[in-house]
Amino acid sequence: MKKKLLKFTLLFGAIGILTYSCGSTKEKSQINQVNTDEITLSEAEKKVFEKVEGDTITIANEETEYEIIIIEPGFFTWLNSIARPEGYYSQNFLENRNQILVINWNQRVLQPMRFNPDLYMQQIDYQPNIDYGYEVNYKLYNYFIFFQRKYNQRLGPFIPRI
Repeated sequence: MKKKLLKFTLLFGAIGILTYSCGSTKEKSQINQVNTDEITLSEAEKKVFEKVEGDTITIANEETEYEIIIIEPGFFTWLNSIARPEGYYSQNFLENRNQILVINWNQRVLQPMRFNPDLYMQQIDYQPNIDYGYEVNYKLYNYFIFFQRKYNQRLGPFIPRI
């Protein structure tokens, strides 16, 4: 049986974060200013976003044969303490949102002069006709919410809320 492997490697290590955070304010506002709505962060969320050591989450499901790897400071803590719990969203909801978010993400990866390439490093191979299972969809969706809130980005027509 040929094993399909979906590998989302979202690597925001120390180099990427340092490069992003060391840029001038003027450059950041010109490159990343795509939001019109302010996102209000709780104190707990602000503390999580200040983490600098990398968290790694790997979801490998033998049944679905897909894998997602997320390396992002604070994501594991945010997912376990702030994000909605597993089961809160339906799989259909997660799949529909992920399709929209992945399309917007991939468009930004292809426009490094318009969007910060330190944030949008690699395309995500997400096929709408494949059932990745609940866990992969849940963690991918929550990564998008985390990412949008942490970096004040807007990947879709909706405000990234918890």
